[in-house]
Amino acid sequence: MDKLWISRCTSPKGPIAVMLSQTVEYALRAVVCLAQNDQKSLTTQQMSVLTKVPANYLSKVLQLLGKAELISATRGIGGGYVLNVPATELSILQVVDAIDGLQRIKKCPLNLKSHGTNLCPLHHRLDHVMAEAEDAFRKTTIAELLAEPTRSTPLCETRAVQIGARAK
Repeated sequence: MDKLWISRCTSPKGPIAVMLSQTVEYALRAVVCLAQNDQKSLTTQQMSVLTKVPANYLSKVLQLLGKAELISATRGIGGGYVLNVPATELSILQVVDAIDGLQRIKKCPLNLKSHGTNLCPLHHRLDHVMAEAEDAFRKTTIAELLAEPTRSTPLCETRAVQIGARAK
């Protein structure tokens, strides 16, 4: 599985890097896209264009999000996907957990019998970083991401992101 480094996670000590799968990145893009379009049903094709995720891959990601009950699908004309959970209540961690979950270090990854669950300083520190990331993701909602004042809008070249909206 391809991995992607995300370094926007912050802790009291500053930014920390967390490794997430490409599938998690795609799921976050899909959820942000749905949140930006405020309960307007979007098809896989529409989301594929907006998120720049291949439609076939996105379809599989959407199935995982649906299985976790974060989104729902409606078939037929006017059908598509919508968020089941308001963006104000949906955390980054819920999306991450729906796909892969963060991998915490519970026991020695080298399977050293003398270490067992007593992690060495290296693995203890790595697990601590993952715990901080998990906490930051738990405390950050999708709505907070969209409301964060930045020079750029998630997934967009311009501020107009809704289907059918005119670029400004």
